[in-house]
Amino acid sequence: MVEEYLTSPKQPPPLNVPKSDNVIKVSVIDSTSRLSIPINRLLQPEYKGKDKLQGPCLSFLIEHPSRKPILFDLGIRKDWQALPQYPMWKEMKWYINVEKDVATILKENGVDVDGGAIESVIWSHHHWDHVGDPSTFPGSTELVVGPGFKDAHLPGYPQRKEATLLETDFENRSLREISFDKQLKIGRFNAFDYFGDGSFYLLDTPGHTVAHICGLARTSSNPDTFIFMGGDASHHGGEFRPTQYLPIPKEIKPSPFRRRAGGHVCPGDLLQKVHRKGAADEPFYLVTTNFAHDKKVADWTIDGLGEFDAHENVLLLVAHDDVVVDPAQFEFYPKSINDWYEKSVAKKIKWLFLGDFEEAAEAKEKGGDAFAWGDFKVE
Repeated sequence: MVEEYLTSPKQPPPLNVPKSDNVIKVSVIDSTSRLSIPINRLLQPEYKGKDKLQGPCLSFLIEHPSRKPILFDLGIRKDWQALPQYPMWKEMKWYINVEKDVATILKENGVDVDGGAIESVIWSHHHWDHVGDPSTFPGSTELVVGPGFKDAHLPGYPQRKEATLLETDFENRSLREISFDKQLKIGRFNAFDYFGDGSFYLLDTPGHTVAHICGLARTSSNPDTFIFMGGDASHHGGEFRPTQYLPIPKEIKPSPFRRRAGGHVCPGDLLQKVHRKGAADEPFYLVTTNFAHDKKVADWTIDGLGEFDAHENVLLLVAHDDVVVDPAQFEFYPKSINDWYEKSVAKKIKWLFLGDFEEAAEAKEKGGDAFAWGDFKVE
C-alpha cells in the first residue's frame, strides 16, 4: 500500500551516487555512552515534556573485504572525568554515563585491537562525545579528520589551555586530514571516495563545527542501499523531518506514543497541530546559534540531510538518535546491519521521534500550549 501523507510530497533531488558493485559490511556499535543535556540551548522551540536531549553516542564499524576495519566515531571515553570540560559539566549537572570504551567492546568480540587490527578511526568532528579515547588504540591506528581540523583544533590540552582535545589523543600516531575533490558531489555535499571503489564515501558537512564530516556506506548493490552516518550534523530527527519530500503521514503505524492505551495508530493531523507552524512539511525544530559554528551553513547541511532521508534506499542515523536504543530497534554490533533494507528498518524507525511530542499533543488536545519559544536565538 502506498503511504498517504497530509500534503502531497515532492520528488527529492537525486543523490547521484556513482554506480558501483562494491559494498562494505557495516555494524552499528552501541558505545554504551548515554547523555542527557538541556535541549533548549541547541534546539527551539521547547515542546512540552521534551526538555532534554538524551540518547546514545553511536559508533560504526566498517569492514572492507580487502582492508583492515575502520571506525567512524568512538562515543565518549570511559574516563570522561579526565577531560578539561568536566568541571563545567559537573556544575551544569549534565548526565553522562559510559560503561566501556569502544576498544574494549571490540576486544570482547575477538578483535585484536592492541595488535593493530583497526586501520583507522574517522572522527565526524572534534567534540568530546564523538572522539572517545584514541589512546586505547595502538599508534598504528591513524586518525582521519575533515578539512580545516588541524588549524582549528591543534594543539591539544594541556599545550593549548582552551583546547577540548587532549595531546594524548594524537601522540605517536598519524593524523590525516581529508581534502575533498569538489568535482565529486553526492546530494549537495562534496564527497571523498574513501577506498577508491565506491563502497564508502566521506561527505563534507560543515556548520555544526569546523571540519564536520559524515559517512555514506553502500550496504548492497542490487538494489543500491546506503547507511548515512550523520554524526552531529543533526541531533534529533525533528531537525530534518518532516520535509516537502517526506511530509507527516496521515496515519503513523505503529503509534510513536507510549502512554495511550491501544495506541496502534496515531493520526498525523494531531502532530501537525503540535508543530511550531502547524505545518506537515517542515521540520519541528530550528537549531540555535549555540548549535553551530556557522548557523547559516548548519541549516544548509541539515536541509541536505532531509534530501537523503527522503530516499527510501538510505538509512540515516545521527549519533544521538535515542529512538534506536533502549529498547533496540535493530541488531547492534557484533551483528551487521547490511540487511536493514530487507528488514524495513528505516520505515520502522523514521517517525519514532514523534513520540517525544506525546505530552505536547496531550496539552494541545486540552486547549493548552504545545511549545514555548526560549531566549536562545535561531536567526
